[in-house]
Amino acid sequence: MVHDTRNATGPAIQGPPNCRGGEGDRSGDQRDDERIPSGIWVDDICAVLYGNRRRNLLQLEWWKGPAVGGSAKDQSSKIRRIILEQSMRAQVGHIGCALSIADILQALYGQVLRISNPQDPDRDRFVLSKGHAALALYAALYLKGWISQEQLDTYCSNGSLLGVHPEHALIGVDFSTGSLGQGLSYGAGAALAARLQGSSRRIFALVSDAECNEGSLWEAVMFAAHHRLANLVAIVDLNGQQALGYTHEVLDLSPMSQRWRSFGWEVQEIDGHNAAEISQAIAQFNVTNGPPHVLIARTVFGKGVSFMERQIKWHYWPLSDAEYAQALEEIEKGS
Repeated sequence: MVHDTRNATGPAIQGPPNCRGGEGDRSGDQRDDERIPSGIWVDDICAVLYGNRRRNLLQLEWWKGPAVGGSAKDQSSKIRRIILEQSMRAQVGHIGCALSIADILQALYGQVLRISNPQDPDRDRFVLSKGHAALALYAALYLKGWISQEQLDTYCSNGSLLGVHPEHALIGVDFSTGSLGQGLSYGAGAALAARLQGSSRRIFALVSDAECNEGSLWEAVMFAAHHRLANLVAIVDLNGQQALGYTHEVLDLSPMSQRWRSFGWEVQEIDGHNAAEISQAIAQFNVTNGPPHVLIARTVFGKGVSFMERQIKWHYWPLSDAEYAQALEEIEKGS
């Protein structure tokens, strides 16, 4: 029997805070139900992941979520507003990359993912491989009612599970990510595990276009194609930029769709800010037989805030009071 703290009445493990600003500083300490050998207890996991130190524990509780409703556009605007509010409160950057995936996350959590209960073993899995955009994920989890306003307001505070990069100990988060190029490997492993277990669950992995610079990502691409993991759907956030420059200047991978197709994946190009187009494209995939699938989602970095759109500096910079006021106003007008 696997002793999974997310499926038990006892407390969940609280990992160390991860409010570090740069990429590449996260260890691959993900823990998914399928990946832990039977008989391992919580204290053993703590010893492996964090050393022989006792960790603070967070008691899982069910929270009543916020009042949700309205169109997909309204929900995307709520995600963007939460991103701005929490980044301003914590004075933490990574705003532009979170804004670029708001519509993708709205489509996934609002229409696509089959997750009636975030603790159901046969739920769909989601991997945010571009972990530095975790604030968008926290906003989506909050709007689903899986984390409370009180928890959300601890973003990047000492002892919080809500860091710059997501921790799997937080309910609704299946994998700890942030070490770029690793998330698709997690997804491929989870997809193969689902097949071996005879589960119908699907796995979705959202990667950045800059992550496609990583050789480890292409190893996962080859692995998934070789094993014909039809239950795996990758989504590339093609916003055209990364921490220190525009992707076509750092390492040009265009045409992106042709590269994925050459490895044997089914490829569709979509508007990454059109939730209906995203969900419709996924609905057309055969997730039981055939090759793995990838959506090349054309997005705008900093989408919804004019002075952030396509600007490299908003990968890291936090907001000033004046910028925050203007950004909120523009999000409200665009909703």
